[in-house]
Amino acid sequence: MKKKTRWPLYLIIGLIITFIAFTVPLPYYIEVPGTSEDIRKVLQVNNQPDQEEGSYQFVTVGVKHARMVDLVYAWLTPFTDIHSAKEMTGGSSDAEFMRINQFYMETSQNMAKYQGLKTAGKEIELKYLGVYVLTVTDNSTFKGVLNIADTVTAVNDKTFESSKEMVDYVNSQTLGDQVKVTYEEDGKVKTAEGKIITLENGKNGIGIGLIDRTEVSSDVPIKFSTAGIGGPSAGMMFSLSIYTQIADPTLRNGRIIAGTGSIDRDGNVGDIGGIDKKVVAAAKKGATVFFAPNNPVTEEAKKANPNAKSNYDTALEAAQMIKTDMKIVPVKTLQDAIDYLKNNP
Repeated sequence: MKKKTRWPLYLIIGLIITFIAFTVPLPYYIEVPGTSEDIRKVLQVNNQPDQEEGSYQFVTVGVKHARMVDLVYAWLTPFTDIHSAKEMTGGSSDAEFMRINQFYMETSQNMAKYQGLKTAGKEIELKYLGVYVLTVTDNSTFKGVLNIADTVTAVNDKTFESSKEMVDYVNSQTLGDQVKVTYEEDGKVKTAEGKIITLENGKNGIGIGLIDRTEVSSDVPIKFSTAGIGGPSAGMMFSLSIYTQIADPTLRNGRIIAGTGSIDRDGNVGDIGGIDKKVVAAAKKGATVFFAPNNPVTEEAKKANPNAKSNYDTALEAAQMIKTDMKIVPVKTLQDAIDYLKNNP
């Protein structure tokens, strides 16, 4: 008597597993090297095209909601990281995560306009309008009251000139204190009361993630076209491009110059994530210079990861791994980048 073969059953099971592997999203995201793009594609200054040789490049990281096949790819591929949904989005939906990153981009553009024109000696006004609410922690007494895109304008009827001022004031309150928050929602001014809680970092607060909401005005027209691109990390390179076109058009001297880092109202370059992947993307594009934030690793970061490295050290390590001749240049301020280009023509 012949034994019946089971290959049709195995085939069906294999097809089901393959289908799941390629189509079903998992609660993970993967980060991969993105693209290195000419800033002229998204920025125009003074209604004039930037026609000088070379280019400034802003660099992106590719983020993808992972399926099983993506996780396998990430495990086998260098410069590809896996993050849980909580780590990546803070519990936000994909749509909310995209919206949050658009707020980061909006603030980044305003700060870039301010810094680029100010450094070039032009008049520009920066108005602080409050802070956008990006997240609300589960233990916040404002959970279900404040929502993404609301703008907090005052705490205990006290207004501020920066988000740092507001955060410092809230941090100074006593645990359990009652506080009143004034905020705008859909164009309407509202108030709500809640309590001071202990945050994950051990400080006192009200339990919201936030970013400056600002408005800039100047006689120099600056137009951005960044639909579909989010995050704050192009701020320094946007600032450098604006400064160059106004004050020193030949500054890049024909070179392809890439870099990353946020920018604040004082011209400081802030740390960003995924810098190793950005080094890979910039090298593929042929950049000869890459500006990397060079700030000390914070104590908080060291507690979370004893092996944490600065953005500059991580970028340098990535450049060595891919054996690129691209020069990794440490910067702490916009002026550092300008000085390097002037002194190394």
